[in-house]
Amino acid sequence: MKRITVFCASSFGTEKIYEEQAIALGKTLAEQNIELVYGGANVGLMGAVADGALNAGGKVIGVLPNFLRSKEIAHQGLTELILVESMHERKTKMNDLCDGVIALPGGFGTLEELFEMLTWAQLGLHKKPIAILNVDGYYDSLIELLKTMTTKGLLKETNREMLLISDNIDDLLLKMRNYTPPTVGKWIEKDKV
Repeated sequence: MKRITVFCASSFGTEKIYEEQAIALGKTLAEQNIELVYGGANVGLMGAVADGALNAGGKVIGVLPNFLRSKEIAHQGLTELILVESMHERKTKMNDLCDGVIALPGGFGTLEELFEMLTWAQLGLHKKPIAILNVDGYYDSLIELLKTMTTKGLLKETNREMLLISDNIDDLLLKMRNYTPPTVGKWIEKDKV
């Protein structure tokens, strides 16, 4: 893996460990010569993961919609800042640039980005590893919901297993390196119905 996209909050949240793990993730990526691709902001966990990588000598590419740059949240110290016109163009560009995805704690935007990447993988549009760094159990309820979706027949087990989960950065990166995408597609052929 040469580049990993990280989706996360533009705020810090209530727990100091979120910021600490964002910094640690950025630092670890830099130490392993993995470039960071992220949303381009200097605020919250987004700024923390970028600073963690930059302070460890890593390369960081930010992808930021023009309308957010005008709110003066663009990180000024990045290796590269790519400006795009829309949120959708941002996600597409971040996907194009990366070899895998990690979600840190976040809100609606982080979940939307994570689930779009999972949906694209489920549809066979990419075969990249997609992961959650489950900091301090932040995503425990979401993980339970995914299990419910599977037991209720609305999500295939093989598709649920596309989402790699760990609370440890090194373990998560190892899972991503060893990831094998599912061979079963989402769609059922007519003759198998």
